[in-house]
Amino acid sequence: MTINEKARIYASEKHRAANHMYDQYSYEFHLQMVVNTAEQFIHLIPHEAQQNVLAGCWVHDVIEDARETYNDVKKALSEEVAELAYALTNDKGRTRQERAGEKYYAGIRNTPYATFIKLCDRIANVTHSKNTGSRMLKVYRKENPGFIEKLNDKKYVEVIEYLKNLLKN
Repeated sequence: MTINEKARIYASEKHRAANHMYDQYSYEFHLQMVVNTAEQFIHLIPHEAQQNVLAGCWVHDVIEDARETYNDVKKALSEEVAELAYALTNDKGRTRQERAGEKYYAGIRNTPYATFIKLCDRIANVTHSKNTGSRMLKVYRKENPGFIEKLNDKKYVEVIEYLKNLLKN
């Protein structure tokens, strides 16, 4: 079993145990959307890192939303995947701005491939918001210039352009 497959099982079980949902769907629905987006752009990731990156997509919210710790993820999967989950975990805060402040974005930028996963996560959220008519689409449109500025990485220009185009219409 690959680390990607282990991560899928681990994340799905942990989100299910925490009764964590994505609108009316199981949280696995969102995680699969993030993985599907990552697979669309996986050619931007070196071959030797691709399985860990896909595993990181599965567990990107497990610390934040499913009551797991860095050490839980490390024990279940690997240190590399735990680092991704940790980098993608929001800070404590009362508002979106407090939870996703400069320290949060610095952690993402300083962790290899975390920017890629965060961009894939945002594409999945925007796509779902567009498909369901969610009010969050307006929030994502408003946040996008700052979001892109904080995560602008020339390695991922293809992903960034896709996100920008997704938010245009």
